[in-house]
Amino acid sequence: MTDSATVTDLISERLIPFPSPHFLSAGDLNPPAALGLLDLADAFVDFNRQSAKSLDLMHGRTVVNIFFENSTRTSSSFEIAAKRLGADVVTMPVSASSVAKGETLIDTAVTLNAMKPDILVIRHASSGAAALLSQKVGCAVVNAGDGRHEHPTQALLDLLSLRRAFGDVGGLTIAICGDIAHSRVARSNVILLSMMGARVRLIGPPTLVPGDADRWGCEVFHDMREGLQGCDVVMMLRLQLERMEGALVPSTREYFRFWGLDREKLAWALPHARVMHPGPMNRGVEIDSDVADDLSVSLIQDQVEMGVAARMAILASLANLRGAAR
Repeated sequence: MTDSATVTDLISERLIPFPSPHFLSAGDLNPPAALGLLDLADAFVDFNRQSAKSLDLMHGRTVVNIFFENSTRTSSSFEIAAKRLGADVVTMPVSASSVAKGETLIDTAVTLNAMKPDILVIRHASSGAAALLSQKVGCAVVNAGDGRHEHPTQALLDLLSLRRAFGDVGGLTIAICGDIAHSRVARSNVILLSMMGARVRLIGPPTLVPGDADRWGCEVFHDMREGLQGCDVVMMLRLQLERMEGALVPSTREYFRFWGLDREKLAWALPHARVMHPGPMNRGVEIDSDVADDLSVSLIQDQVEMGVAARMAILASLANLRGAAR
Protein backbone atom coordinates (compact mmCIF):
# COMPACT_ATOMS: atom_id res chain seq x y z
CA MET A 1 0.00 0.00 0.00
CA THR A 2 1.32 3.44 -0.94
CA ASP A 3 2.00 5.60 2.11
CA SER A 4 0.81 9.18 2.50
CA ALA A 5 4.22 10.77 1.98
CA THR A 6 4.80 8.83 -1.24
CA VAL A 7 1.40 9.85 -2.65
CA THR A 8 2.04 13.50 -1.78
CA ASP A 9 5.44 13.33 -3.49
CA LEU A 10 3.85 11.76 -6.58
CA ILE A 11 1.28 14.55 -6.73
CA SER A 12 3.97 17.22 -6.48
CA GLU A 13 6.06 15.57 -9.19
CA ARG A 14 3.13 15.27 -11.57
CA LEU A 15 1.60 18.71 -11.03
CA ILE A 16 1.65 20.65 -14.32
CA PRO A 17 0.24 24.00 -15.46
CA PHE A 18 -3.00 23.58 -17.41
CA PRO A 19 -2.41 24.01 -21.17
CA SER A 20 -5.11 26.68 -21.53
CA PRO A 21 -6.37 29.60 -19.37
CA HIS A 22 -9.80 27.91 -19.24
CA PHE A 23 -11.22 24.42 -19.73
CA LEU A 24 -14.14 25.03 -22.08
CA SER A 25 -13.73 22.17 -24.54
CA ALA A 26 -12.00 18.82 -24.78
CA GLY A 27 -10.14 20.46 -27.67
CA ASP A 28 -8.35 22.70 -25.15
CA LEU A 29 -6.18 19.66 -24.44
CA ASN A 30 -3.53 17.99 -26.57
CA PRO A 31 -2.18 14.43 -26.15
CA PRO A 32 0.80 15.35 -23.92
CA ALA A 33 -1.38 17.56 -21.70
CA ALA A 34 -4.08 14.89 -21.47
CA LEU A 35 -1.51 12.27 -20.48
CA GLY A 36 -0.04 14.64 -17.88
CA LEU A 37 -3.47 15.23 -16.37
CA LEU A 38 -4.16 11.48 -16.33
CA ASP A 39 -0.89 10.82 -14.51
CA LEU A 40 -1.75 13.50 -11.95
CA ALA A 41 -5.29 12.15 -11.58
CA ASP A 42 -3.88 8.65 -10.98
CA ALA A 43 -1.95 10.03 -8.01
CA PHE A 44 -5.13 11.65 -6.74
CA VAL A 45 -6.94 8.28 -6.97
CA ASP A 46 -4.43 6.82 -4.51
CA PHE A 47 -4.72 9.93 -2.33
CA ASN A 48 -8.53 9.71 -2.25
CA ARG A 49 -8.36 6.12 -1.04
CA GLN A 50 -6.46 7.15 2.09
CA SER A 51 -8.22 7.89 5.36
CA ALA A 52 -6.82 11.45 5.49
CA LYS A 53 -7.79 13.45 2.40
CA SER A 54 -6.50 16.98 2.91
CA LEU A 55 -3.95 18.90 0.83
CA ASP A 56 -2.99 22.56 0.68
CA LEU A 57 -2.26 22.81 -3.06
CA MET A 58 -5.05 25.39 -3.39
CA HIS A 59 -4.79 27.02 0.02
CA GLY A 60 -5.97 30.62 -0.23
CA ARG A 61 -7.69 30.03 -3.59
CA THR A 62 -11.45 30.39 -4.09
CA VAL A 63 -13.54 28.13 -6.31
CA VAL A 64 -17.13 29.15 -7.14
CA ASN A 65 -19.52 26.49 -8.44
CA ILE A 66 -22.56 27.91 -10.22
CA PHE A 67 -24.94 25.35 -11.70
CA PHE A 68 -27.94 26.63 -13.68
CA GLU A 69 -29.05 23.02 -14.26
CA ASN A 70 -29.62 20.26 -11.74
CA SER A 71 -26.62 18.09 -11.02
CA THR A 72 -25.59 15.51 -8.45
CA ARG A 73 -22.39 13.83 -9.64
CA THR A 74 -20.70 16.78 -11.32
CA SER A 75 -21.56 19.42 -8.74
CA SER A 76 -20.69 17.29 -5.72
CA SER A 77 -17.48 15.95 -7.26
CA PHE A 78 -16.24 19.47 -8.06
CA GLU A 79 -17.03 20.59 -4.51
CA ILE A 80 -15.29 17.57 -2.97
CA ALA A 81 -12.33 17.96 -5.33
CA ALA A 82 -11.79 21.63 -4.46
CA LYS A 83 -12.13 21.03 -0.71
CA ARG A 84 -9.64 18.14 -0.75
CA LEU A 85 -7.18 20.47 -2.46
CA GLY A 86 -7.58 23.01 0.34
CA ALA A 87 -9.55 25.65 -1.58
CA ASP A 88 -12.31 27.84 -0.24
CA VAL A 89 -15.46 26.67 -2.02
CA VAL A 90 -18.70 28.53 -2.67
CA THR A 91 -21.53 26.59 -4.29
CA MET A 92 -24.22 28.99 -5.47
CA PRO A 93 -27.80 27.72 -5.54
CA VAL A 94 -29.16 29.49 -8.62
CA SER A 95 -32.74 29.27 -7.37
CA ALA A 96 -31.77 31.44 -4.39
CA SER A 97 -29.57 33.85 -6.36
CA SER A 98 -30.35 37.06 -8.23
CA VAL A 99 -30.72 35.00 -11.41
CA ALA A 100 -34.15 34.04 -10.10
CA LYS A 101 -34.95 37.77 -10.07
CA GLY A 102 -34.02 38.24 -13.71
CA GLU A 103 -30.29 38.90 -13.53
CA THR A 104 -28.52 37.98 -16.79
CA LEU A 105 -25.57 35.65 -17.08
CA ILE A 106 -23.30 38.60 -17.90
CA ASP A 107 -24.52 40.52 -14.85
CA THR A 108 -23.84 37.46 -12.74
CA ALA A 109 -20.37 37.16 -14.25
CA VAL A 110 -19.54 40.80 -13.49
CA THR A 111 -20.78 40.41 -9.91
CA LEU A 112 -18.78 37.24 -9.32
CA ASN A 113 -15.70 38.72 -10.95
CA ALA A 114 -15.76 41.63 -8.51
CA MET A 115 -15.39 39.10 -5.68
CA LYS A 116 -12.04 37.94 -7.18
CA PRO A 117 -12.51 34.14 -7.33
CA ASP A 118 -9.71 32.04 -8.83
CA ILE A 119 -11.84 29.48 -10.65
CA LEU A 120 -15.49 29.48 -11.74
CA VAL A 121 -17.15 26.15 -12.51
CA ILE A 122 -20.34 26.60 -14.52
CA ARG A 123 -23.12 24.41 -15.89
CA HIS A 124 -25.71 26.09 -18.08
CA ALA A 125 -28.52 25.04 -20.41
CA SER A 126 -27.27 27.28 -23.22
CA SER A 127 -24.46 26.17 -25.52
CA GLY A 128 -21.60 28.64 -25.36
CA ALA A 129 -22.46 29.97 -21.90
CA ALA A 130 -19.12 28.94 -20.41
CA ALA A 131 -17.20 30.56 -23.27
CA LEU A 132 -19.19 33.78 -22.85
CA LEU A 133 -18.49 33.81 -19.12
CA SER A 134 -14.76 33.31 -19.75
CA GLN A 135 -14.71 36.56 -21.74
CA LYS A 136 -16.19 38.56 -18.87
CA VAL A 137 -14.15 37.39 -15.87
CA GLY A 138 -10.52 37.55 -14.86
CA CYS A 139 -10.37 34.02 -13.45
CA ALA A 140 -10.25 30.53 -14.95
CA VAL A 141 -13.57 29.09 -16.13
CA VAL A 142 -14.34 25.37 -16.20
CA ASN A 143 -17.19 24.16 -18.37
CA ALA A 144 -19.24 21.64 -16.37
CA GLY A 145 -21.67 21.21 -19.26
CA ASP A 146 -23.18 23.81 -21.60
CA GLY A 147 -26.37 22.89 -23.44
CA ARG A 148 -25.75 20.36 -26.19
CA HIS A 149 -22.22 21.62 -26.72
CA GLU A 150 -19.65 19.94 -24.46
CA HIS A 151 -18.85 18.40 -21.07
CA PRO A 152 -15.04 18.21 -21.19
CA THR A 153 -14.38 17.16 -17.59
CA GLN A 154 -16.65 14.13 -18.09
CA ALA A 155 -14.57 13.13 -21.11
CA LEU A 156 -11.36 13.36 -19.08
CA LEU A 157 -12.73 11.19 -16.25
CA ASP A 158 -14.02 8.67 -18.81
CA LEU A 159 -10.55 8.59 -20.34
CA LEU A 160 -9.08 8.01 -16.88
CA SER A 161 -11.44 5.07 -16.23
CA LEU A 162 -10.59 3.56 -19.61
CA ARG A 163 -6.85 3.92 -19.15
CA ARG A 164 -7.01 2.24 -15.75
CA ALA A 165 -9.12 -0.60 -17.19
CA PHE A 166 -7.20 -1.17 -20.44
CA GLY A 167 -3.79 0.44 -19.89
CA ASP A 168 -4.08 2.54 -23.05
CA VAL A 169 -7.01 3.75 -25.15
CA GLY A 170 -5.00 3.84 -28.37
CA GLY A 171 -6.40 1.21 -30.71
CA LEU A 172 -9.59 0.60 -28.71
CA THR A 173 -12.92 0.58 -30.55
CA ILE A 174 -15.44 2.52 -28.47
CA ALA A 175 -19.16 2.69 -29.24
CA ILE A 176 -21.10 5.69 -27.93
CA CYS A 177 -24.74 4.68 -28.03
CA GLY A 178 -28.12 6.34 -27.67
CA ASP A 179 -29.19 9.96 -27.67
CA ILE A 180 -26.23 11.45 -29.52
CA ALA A 181 -28.16 14.51 -30.70
CA HIS A 182 -28.68 15.98 -27.23
CA SER A 183 -25.46 14.73 -25.63
CA ARG A 184 -22.63 17.09 -24.70
CA VAL A 185 -20.86 14.05 -23.22
CA ALA A 186 -20.77 12.40 -26.66
CA ARG A 187 -19.25 15.46 -28.31
CA SER A 188 -16.47 15.84 -25.74
CA ASN A 189 -15.69 12.13 -25.76
CA VAL A 190 -15.49 12.01 -29.54
CA ILE A 191 -12.91 14.82 -29.46
CA LEU A 192 -10.79 13.46 -26.62
CA LEU A 193 -10.96 9.74 -27.41
CA SER A 194 -10.15 10.33 -31.07
CA MET A 195 -7.28 12.61 -30.03
CA MET A 196 -5.85 9.77 -27.93
CA GLY A 197 -6.00 7.21 -30.73
CA ALA A 198 -9.29 5.41 -30.11
CA ARG A 199 -11.65 4.42 -32.91
CA VAL A 200 -15.04 5.90 -32.04
CA ARG A 201 -18.43 4.73 -33.30
CA LEU A 202 -21.79 6.42 -32.84
CA ILE A 203 -24.89 4.24 -32.58
CA GLY A 204 -28.48 5.43 -32.26
CA PRO A 205 -31.82 5.83 -33.99
CA PRO A 206 -31.75 8.19 -37.00
CA THR A 207 -33.84 10.75 -35.10
CA LEU A 208 -31.23 10.95 -32.32
CA VAL A 209 -28.04 11.09 -34.40
CA PRO A 210 -27.10 14.56 -35.73
CA GLY A 211 -27.17 14.92 -39.49
CA ASP A 212 -23.52 15.99 -39.54
CA ALA A 213 -22.29 13.15 -37.30
CA ASP A 214 -20.53 11.52 -40.24
CA ARG A 215 -18.23 14.56 -40.28
CA TRP A 216 -17.17 14.05 -36.64
CA GLY A 217 -14.54 11.53 -37.72
CA CYS A 218 -16.64 8.59 -36.47
CA GLU A 219 -18.43 5.64 -37.99
CA VAL A 220 -22.21 6.00 -37.66
CA PHE A 221 -24.58 3.07 -37.16
CA HIS A 222 -28.31 2.84 -36.59
CA ASP A 223 -28.32 -0.89 -35.79
CA MET A 224 -26.91 -2.06 -32.43
CA ARG A 225 -25.87 -5.51 -33.64
CA GLU A 226 -23.87 -4.09 -36.54
CA GLY A 227 -22.41 -1.22 -34.53
CA LEU A 228 -21.27 -3.27 -31.54
CA GLN A 229 -19.36 -5.87 -33.56
CA GLY A 230 -15.69 -5.73 -32.52
CA CYS A 231 -16.16 -3.10 -29.81
CA ASP A 232 -14.00 -3.00 -26.68
CA VAL A 233 -16.18 -0.45 -24.87
CA VAL A 234 -19.90 0.31 -24.93
CA MET A 235 -20.70 3.78 -23.60
CA MET A 236 -24.42 4.28 -23.13
CA LEU A 237 -26.05 7.71 -23.00
CA ARG A 238 -29.13 8.90 -21.16
CA LEU A 239 -32.26 9.44 -23.22
CA GLN A 240 -32.72 13.18 -22.62
CA LEU A 241 -36.47 13.51 -22.92
CA GLU A 242 -36.41 16.97 -21.31
CA ARG A 243 -34.42 18.36 -24.26
CA MET A 244 -36.56 16.83 -26.98
CA GLU A 245 -39.11 18.69 -29.04
CA GLY A 246 -41.69 16.31 -30.43
CA ALA A 247 -41.73 12.52 -30.39
CA LEU A 248 -38.24 11.43 -31.48
CA VAL A 249 -38.72 7.86 -30.23
CA PRO A 250 -41.97 5.85 -30.31
CA SER A 251 -41.84 4.99 -26.58
CA THR A 252 -39.24 4.24 -23.93
CA ARG A 253 -40.25 0.57 -24.10
CA GLU A 254 -39.61 0.42 -27.83
CA TYR A 255 -36.40 2.40 -27.40
CA PHE A 256 -35.05 -0.17 -24.95
CA ARG A 257 -36.03 -3.00 -27.26
CA PHE A 258 -33.89 -1.68 -30.11
CA TRP A 259 -31.21 0.49 -28.49
CA GLY A 260 -31.16 -0.31 -24.77
CA LEU A 261 -28.17 -2.33 -23.55
CA ASP A 262 -28.92 -5.76 -22.11
CA ARG A 263 -26.96 -9.03 -21.96
CA GLU A 264 -28.05 -10.08 -25.44
CA LYS A 265 -26.83 -6.87 -27.09
CA LEU A 266 -23.63 -6.73 -25.00
CA ALA A 267 -22.76 -10.20 -26.35
CA TRP A 268 -22.49 -8.65 -29.82
CA ALA A 269 -19.39 -6.74 -28.63
CA LEU A 270 -16.02 -8.36 -27.85
CA PRO A 271 -15.96 -10.86 -24.93
CA HIS A 272 -13.84 -8.52 -22.78
CA ALA A 273 -16.00 -5.44 -23.52
CA ARG A 274 -16.61 -2.99 -20.68
CA VAL A 275 -19.69 -0.85 -20.16
CA MET A 276 -19.83 2.86 -19.30
CA HIS A 277 -22.55 5.44 -18.59
CA PRO A 278 -22.05 9.09 -17.55
CA GLY A 279 -25.18 9.06 -15.39
CA PRO A 280 -27.79 9.56 -14.29
CA MET A 281 -29.09 6.27 -15.62
CA ASN A 282 -32.60 5.53 -16.81
CA ARG A 283 -32.67 1.87 -15.89
CA GLY A 284 -34.74 -0.18 -18.29
CA VAL A 285 -34.61 2.60 -20.89
CA GLU A 286 -31.01 2.84 -22.10
CA ILE A 287 -29.47 0.16 -19.90
CA ASP A 288 -30.58 -2.93 -18.00
CA SER A 289 -29.79 -3.09 -14.27
CA ASP A 290 -28.29 -6.55 -14.68
CA VAL A 291 -25.58 -5.06 -16.91
CA ALA A 292 -25.16 -1.75 -15.08
CA ASP A 293 -24.58 -3.39 -11.70
CA ASP A 294 -22.27 -6.20 -12.84
CA LEU A 295 -18.82 -5.03 -11.73
CA SER A 296 -17.14 -7.62 -13.94
CA VAL A 297 -18.22 -5.63 -17.01
CA SER A 298 -19.43 -2.26 -15.72
CA LEU A 299 -17.13 0.73 -15.16
CA ILE A 300 -20.02 2.98 -14.07
CA GLN A 301 -19.17 3.13 -10.36
CA ASP A 302 -15.51 3.52 -11.28
CA GLN A 303 -16.46 6.54 -13.37
CA VAL A 304 -18.02 8.18 -10.31
CA GLU A 305 -14.83 7.62 -8.29
CA MET A 306 -12.62 8.84 -11.13
CA GLY A 307 -14.72 12.01 -11.38
CA VAL A 308 -13.29 13.40 -8.14
CA ALA A 309 -9.68 12.54 -9.05
CA ALA A 310 -9.96 13.93 -12.60
CA ARG A 311 -11.50 17.18 -11.37
CA MET A 312 -8.84 17.51 -8.69
CA ALA A 313 -6.24 17.26 -11.45
CA ILE A 314 -8.02 19.94 -13.51
CA LEU A 315 -8.46 22.37 -10.61
CA ALA A 316 -4.91 21.88 -9.30
CA SER A 317 -3.44 22.36 -12.78
CA LEU A 318 -5.48 25.49 -13.45
CA ALA A 319 -4.43 26.90 -10.08
CA ASN A 320 -0.81 26.00 -10.86
CA LEU A 321 -1.08 27.81 -14.22
CA ARG A 322 -2.41 30.94 -12.54
CA GLY A 323 0.29 30.72 -9.91
CA ALA A 324 2.99 30.48 -12.58
CA ALA A 325 1.54 33.52 -14.35
CA ARG A 326 1.70 35.73 -11.26
